[in-house]
Amino acid sequence: MPTNATPEQLKIVENRARNVAQMFFDRVAESPNREAYRFPDANESWHSLTWSETGEEVTKLAAGLIALGIGSEERVAIVSGTRYEWIFSDLAINAAGAATTTVYPTTTVDDEAYILSDSTSRIVFAEDDEQVKKLLEKKSELPDVVKVVTFDSTLDDGEWIISLEALETLGSEHLAAHPDAVKERVAAIEPGHLATLIYTSGTTGRPKGVRLSHDGWTYEGAAIAAGGFLSIEDLEFRWLPMAHSFGKVLLTTQLQVGFPAAIDGRVPKIVENLAIVKPTFMGAAPRIFEKAYGRIVGMMEEEGGAKLKLFRWAEGVGREHSRLERAGKSIPTGLKIKHGVADKLVFSKVRDRFGGRVRFFISGAAALSSDIAEWFHGAGVLILEGYGLTESSAGSFVNHPDAFKLGSVGLAMPGTEARIAEDKEILIKGPGVMGGYHNLESESATTVTNDGWLHTGDEGHLDEDGFLFITGRKKELFKTSGGKYVAPPHIEGVFKGISSLTSQILVHGNERNFCSALITLDPDAVAEWAESNGMSGKSYSEVVSSPQIQEIIGGQVEELNQRLNRWEQIKRWAVLDHDLSIESGEITPSMKVKRAVVEANNKELLDSFYAD
Repeated sequence: MPTNATPEQLKIVENRARNVAQMFFDRVAESPNREAYRFPDANESWHSLTWSETGEEVTKLAAGLIALGIGSEERVAIVSGTRYEWIFSDLAINAAGAATTTVYPTTTVDDEAYILSDSTSRIVFAEDDEQVKKLLEKKSELPDVVKVVTFDSTLDDGEWIISLEALETLGSEHLAAHPDAVKERVAAIEPGHLATLIYTSGTTGRPKGVRLSHDGWTYEGAAIAAGGFLSIEDLEFRWLPMAHSFGKVLLTTQLQVGFPAAIDGRVPKIVENLAIVKPTFMGAAPRIFEKAYGRIVGMMEEEGGAKLKLFRWAEGVGREHSRLERAGKSIPTGLKIKHGVADKLVFSKVRDRFGGRVRFFISGAAALSSDIAEWFHGAGVLILEGYGLTESSAGSFVNHPDAFKLGSVGLAMPGTEARIAEDKEILIKGPGVMGGYHNLESESATTVTNDGWLHTGDEGHLDEDGFLFITGRKKELFKTSGGKYVAPPHIEGVFKGISSLTSQILVHGNERNFCSALITLDPDAVAEWAESNGMSGKSYSEVVSSPQIQEIIGGQVEELNQRLNRWEQIKRWAVLDHDLSIESGEITPSMKVKRAVVEANNKELLDSFYAD
């Protein structure tokens, strides 16, 4: 289908900046004295910088990179969690005409060495001692890396390893001798020049470097701004990994619109920070909403009695209200009154957990359970799901506050086209589509056609209004030995809406005669349950293997099966004695389950399900 954008929206997209650096300095010039970034210090006190102050810092860092000999489109890597220095470094890299290689701080030493070598990154920004030690361990394998710039490391040797402050000083000295050095670099950046090299963590195989241009990123910012649902008066809380393409989309959207962003990538601090920052919107992966849902529901279930009855009553009222509202039907007076009571006694407290000012959340990077999305909408918390791939600069579809359908990933962004192939695969075309995989010409050719269509690998359908619904990943869809096709993500999403204890579920059954499942529980939820059920102090594995937990999960699997076709139903299942983690290699940094790894690690258990 062609883009469904209005002429006004397309005009915004067509008049976008030539490159990310120009986009940034245009924002500095347009609103120099407005707040740009807010961030906490070591004492948890929050500080603020204006766009003008940010512009000065970024200019010095960019000049420092130029002084170190960084040239056009050469790669500079960042190995760090999300913090304001990550953003400043990224902007400086682009302002110097170079390209950012993103590396998750959780990346293994071997994978990190591979990424830095494959990208031929010449300088590396490293967060702290832990990251610098990883680089030192592989220094002999990194001949292209001429300098490491640290944010917080004590391992500064003044030679190969220098501080961020030292790079700024170098930049100031270079600007004194060459005052127009950065301006000249920015003016020379073409829209098609490489801006970012993101290595997909992938669920299988070695990381692949996705080549993303300046034009793709400026398009993303302009296209979201064209939607008209964000303004300069908004306040974003950003914790998402900036190494992920979703983070970069939020960055260029901020540059286009001009709203301030509060930055803190520490996941355990999200809820606490939301109460302090009181943002109007936030981007997040579905796991964040699943955890919030699980914690709220779990707390009520532990309370029991009258409080649980009130909560369940309010929950039912909220869902009924949500369904009528989304269907465009009038709300009966009786339901309005009940909803008002439910809102005062229950839902307002849910919203207060997120700071009380959130207009909406944006969910991306993985599929969100429709049941959980409806639950939040019933409580007055709107979650707008979006869709895209690293290969499409992340954003290709998104729901809008005034045009959304729960369960869908929204409408195509202005300037993006989509069509469904005969085999139901989603194909995307637009400015955000990658320039190919780094050093992988044959894979690039099979992923992006000569006329620019990106093969996403996802299956789905477009409804009559242009909303896209994802039905599964081509490689994840399997067929039972009985010839029935099963889409695991659908089943897994439904179960997460049922079980407030669950962290992850993996549905298995390819060429088997029935479906089975591996389930992991959320450690925080397990600890709270144990505290209230006489198992305080017991280990995670002891609690999850207890008869009580097994009975609870068994009941929830039965509830799940009542919603499924016969061939989709889970006949055998097991709760694993550990949750999946990035460190174990069983999930990606963007919280996607590595199915092949989990199945391989639990082959004997899975085989035992079918031994009879």
